Amino acid sequence: MTNDRRHDDRRPDRLAATTAAQRYQRGFFDDLRAHAAAGGEFALVNADTPHEILRTMGIPYVVNQWWASIVAAKQRAAGYLERLRERGYPDDIEQYNAAPLGGMFAPDPDADPWGGLPQPSLVLAETTGDATRKVFDVWAEEFPGTEFVALESAAAHDVPTHWWELMPWHWEDAVGTDRIDLLVGELTGLIRRLEDRTGRRFSESRFREVMALANEQAEYNRRTRDLIAAARPCPVDVPANVPAVMLPQWHRGTGYARDAARALQDEVADRVSAGAAVCRPERARLMWIGRGLWFDMGFYERFRREYGAVFVWSMYLAIAADGYARYGDDPLRALAARFAAFSDQLYTPPWSTEWYLKEARAHGVDGVVHLVSDDARGGYFTTRALEDAGIPVLELHADNVDPRTTDRATMTRTVAEWLEHRVLPDGPGV
Repeated sequence: MTNDRRHDDRRPDRLAATTAAQRYQRGFFDDLRAHAAAGGEFALVNADTPHEILRTMGIPYVVNQWWASIVAAKQRAAGYLERLRERGYPDDIEQYNAAPLGGMFAPDPDADPWGGLPQPSLVLAETTGDATRKVFDVWAEEFPGTEFVALESAAAHDVPTHWWELMPWHWEDAVGTDRIDLLVGELTGLIRRLEDRTGRRFSESRFREVMALANEQAEYNRRTRDLIAAARPCPVDVPANVPAVMLPQWHRGTGYARDAARALQDEVADRVSAGAAVCRPERARLMWIGRGLWFDMGFYERFRREYGAVFVWSMYLAIAADGYARYGDDPLRALAARFAAFSDQLYTPPWSTEWYLKEARAHGVDGVVHLVSDDARGGYFTTRALEDAGIPVLELHADNVDPRTTDRATMTRTVAEWLEHRVLPDGPGV
């Protein structure tokens, strides 16, 4: 790679919204560890499950994928996965879901990130496949006192076009009555189970407040996404905005999370008004499709520094903008509609392919880097749809938390060569 001295290596100041979110999350986790140490119950939940039920009932929870990202960023994921292998479990399947489980075997509070994850009393996950289901079965099998509650992953024959336009108000048409009925029944059972287990009561009036706050948060995220999409050059790139979006997302349904989303929108709006730029000159606008590359947090910035290539899009802000808002008179049914087709929106064509293409065009991207793991979930169709539309796509085959599946030098070289030969109109720069 050639160091292009025309590019300003000084990043704009880090987002205040990101700093605030990280500070809040650390305090939250410290409080949760103290709560667990005192015998309090808490849940470990997957990202695509209805957290709002737990929020309504005041049951603390940790998101499995968030913890996996912390583990990977602290370079502990490989060791945690090897602990699974030592106990006879595979360490090369569903690493994103499995790494936190591996950390529970032979925990070391002095070495584990943030003192380590306490043993949860409840694990809640959607079962998107046999391997995923088994990962969460092991929690209950290996750790007495931990209960696993599984939610079904349903499919539908009918696929809506432009689902992002239908979802806020016309979600019944978009998702389908049968799928929503199934999840409503499961959520009703979950509520009863939690009431019996904890002695807490589910309040519908409180639930309505949680849903209203989550919808407000989604609207602020939509405005932030639209500001970034329209701005030329990019005022806030992917590594800067993901923590500010996703950490509050795990507190969805609270005044804090709503206010954090509003603060992010205001900060981005100020940057747009001031003409702020992540990079000058901005030589290429890139889209990152796939989960965050948590074991290599400097990946995205390397190409900004060397090539003036800015990652302007990831699914995290985009799905926060298009995937969560649900309005209607029946809040439980609206919540079911929020998650019954959540995986479809990200991974199932043509749901996902139409959305990615819409987002690529709105953000004016010059190329797409597509992280494809072993559970590709429609990855081929995503790449083909974008390439057919004339947008260059580079597929990186690696797991997002497991550094054993690739190496930094190879990934960096692969992206650099793709940029030079397919994306940048005048080569690497001088």
